Order: sequence, then C-alpha cells, then structure tokens
Amino acid sequence: MRLNKKSKGGGIGKSFLFIMLALIIGAGVYVALVFFESSEPQLALQDKLSYVGKKAEFTLTAADDNSGLRSVRFVLVQNGKEHTLLEKDFPRRGYTGQIGPLSVTETIPFNTEEADVENGEAELVVRASDYSLRGFFSGNTGEIRRKVTIDTVAPKLRLLHTERYINRGGSGIVIYQIDGETSRHGADFAGYFHDGFPLEEGKNIFIAYIAVPYNTEVISTSQIVAEDAAGNQSLLPFSPVFKKVEFKRDTINVGDGFLSEKIPEFENFYPEMQGSMKDKYLYTNRTVRKENNEKIYQLCQDPSPERLWSGSFIRMAGANRAGYADHRSYFYKSEEIDKQVHLGMDIASVQRAEVKAANTGKVVFADYLGIYGNMVLLDHGQGVFSLSSHLSSIQVETGDLVESGVIIGTTGKTGMAGGDHLHFSMLINGIFVTPMEWWDSHWIEVTIEAPLDEVRFE
Repeated sequence: MRLNKKSKGGGIGKSFLFIMLALIIGAGVYVALVFFESSEPQLALQDKLSYVGKKAEFTLTAADDNSGLRSVRFVLVQNGKEHTLLEKDFPRRGYTGQIGPLSVTETIPFNTEEADVENGEAELVVRASDYSLRGFFSGNTGEIRRKVTIDTVAPKLRLLHTERYINRGGSGIVIYQIDGETSRHGADFAGYFHDGFPLEEGKNIFIAYIAVPYNTEVISTSQIVAEDAAGNQSLLPFSPVFKKVEFKRDTINVGDGFLSEKIPEFENFYPEMQGSMKDKYLYTNRTVRKENNEKIYQLCQDPSPERLWSGSFIRMAGANRAGYADHRSYFYKSEEIDKQVHLGMDIASVQRAEVKAANTGKVVFADYLGIYGNMVLLDHGQGVFSLSSHLSSIQVETGDLVESGVIIGTTGKTGMAGGDHLHFSMLINGIFVTPMEWWDSHWIEVTIEAPLDEVRFE
C-alpha cells in the first residue's frame, strides 16, 4: 500500500513538471513570435524610375504587418557620398501587437542643385526597420536599391520650318531638329499636342502635322516641345498668323418621314434610347454624335510613324451638298430643337457610287458608327487620316493597306443621312479639318512638299 502511494505521488509530480515545462515553452514561443518576429518591412519605389532631372518627385511606400514600422530612411548615394532625402522615426504606441504604423507612403520632392549632385550614375537606397526585438533589439531591416542616372541637360531644339499662315479648320506642318535623346517631342499647338515623326534616319529631323479646330478663337499655345526621360524640357515658340474663317450657316428640317426611317436603325445599335421619336432623334444627334466623335479621336491617337500618302487626296466626282464646319440649326415642326456643326464635306453623285481610297493608307476602322453609318477610316501616316461614311457597303477590312484609288465601298444613306451621298472628312491627329486643302495639289506643294525639299537639301 505504501509503495502504491509513492508511485501515485511521483506521477503527479512528473505531470506537473511536464505541464509547467510546456507552459514555459509555450510562453517562450509566444514571446518569440510576438516580440522577436522575423518578417522584414516591405518597401517600394514608383515604377519606371531610371532618370532624375533637375527636379524630381519620389514616392516610396513602406509596410510592416506585424510589429509596425520603427523608422524609414531614404538616401541618394553618389561617389560614396550619401544625400539624405528622408529620415523619419515613428514613436512607440505600446509594447505588444501593433507598436508602430503598419504602412506609410511618402512623396519627396528633390532638387539636384540644392542637393549638390552631379550628372551621372547614382543609387537610391531605402531602408526601414520595425519594432521587432530581433537583431539585439534593433528590429528587422528591409532595404531596396535602385540605380538611376542624374541628367539635368535638356534636349536642344532648332526650328527648320513652320507655317506662316493658318486658318480655322486649317492644317500645316512644323519641321525641327533635336540634339539629344528624348522620350517625347512634338508641337503643342492650339490646345492639342501633335507628335513629331522622323523624316530621315540619323539626322534627328522631325515633322509634326498641326491643325486648328473650327471653333478656335485664339491660338493660346504654339511651341515645339522636347522632353527627355529625366523630365528636362525644351520649348521653342513659333507664331503663324491665325486667320478666322466664317463658316456657312444652314437650316435642316427634320420631318416625321425621316424619323420613322432613321430611328429604327439607331434603335438597333442604341437600345438605351428613350421617349418619343423626337427625343430619340435628339439623343442620336447629341449624345451618339459626341460618342462617335470621341471614338474617332481615339482611333487617330496611334498613327503610323511612316508617311504612306503621296500627292493631293482624291475627291469623289459629284456635287457639293454640304461643307466643312457648316453650322446647322435643326427644326422640327417649325421649332428649333438642336444645333450642330458638320465636320466634313457631303458629295452626291449617283446612288451606290464607288468610293475610292483618297490616298494610300491603312484601314483602322471599317464598320458601323452611329451618325456616320457604315464608315471607313484610313490612317495615311504621321497623324493624317481620312474618313468616308454613310456607305451602303464596305469593301475593306480593318488592317488592310490600300493604295490610292482602290475601291473601299459604295455611297449610301446609313447613319444620319437623308439621301444617298458620301460624307468625307480629313483629320489631323483626330482633329477634323477642311478637306479642301488636302484636295488642292497647289496647297500640298506649297505647304508640305516644298518645305520638305528645302530641309532635305540644306
């Protein structure tokens, strides 16, 4: 009996010791996990940061999901010398759980002149530590390094040719030369930026086609812009004489017969139209028209860098029915219901007349588009586009390269057309301009070909 009692007491003692040991080990594991966590802070600098110009702005993010951030330091290192851009310590909020902030984002302005750095290679270094007790209580440390090039020299510009005169709705060119590498260049003109395209390999000579929208009152910007990867920018002003052209004003009577013919066509493509026939017409003439023109503008934003066209553009034979930038007032039952501007030339011939490519170009759109009906948009290169619409048939496909004079479709009355005709437009980088200039061989010679010849033979 005594032996059994001793054995039972020893078993209890061993169990107690085992439990205590487990508790101690568990407590140690808990302390290690809570106070000695091993996850490094996560760091990030903005993407595509390879060059630093005279002035820059850095954006960095630091995060630590465990104990939180203790400090963040951001330096630029060049020739062994550190230039501190940011040094920030975060106060302790407690002793367990989240002690410092879980994440911070900092935007740091930088001026190379104030920092006394040189053009050339440098390195950006971001370091952050957390509130872990690892590393002899100094915490976990995260670090990222990014090699950059400091460049404070802007490209040099030389203006070789610019327009002397330009009208509302008119087009033109500027030719310029750049000394130095660029990431972006072109003409900032009349509120739009027109990209420049190379003329000849190895000469750094470029051409930009420019345009004045029909409703321009004042040309507020008129300059060549060249910008390099570091953000250094050169500006070179030019000043063509701007002529205001007055456009024709016209009246369009909208009848019930026209509505009953056209509204079902538009309902097929725009089922969201609501209300009466008149309401649906106004939706098409306003909202759909705006959407269509925005779509056309976007289609013109990635032109071929090569010039594909040659000589004056082909005008389809026939009578002019409406002109570029005609200002139209729309009447329904003797009541004025809308005002719009006609951004092309209407030409009437015979029904289903052949429509030819006005010049060599690539088909970038060949489909139905709202008020334009069946439409073909040709990219002639370097920002020059032509548009043929209201077609009864389309005989090309998107992606086709068509030669000047190739049949692309036949005239019709699809879209906002009351009778069979061709609506023809010219565009420069998505801006509708008058086709009259591009049909004129003399204008082509004086405005484009002669200046190009002069530059080539300089």
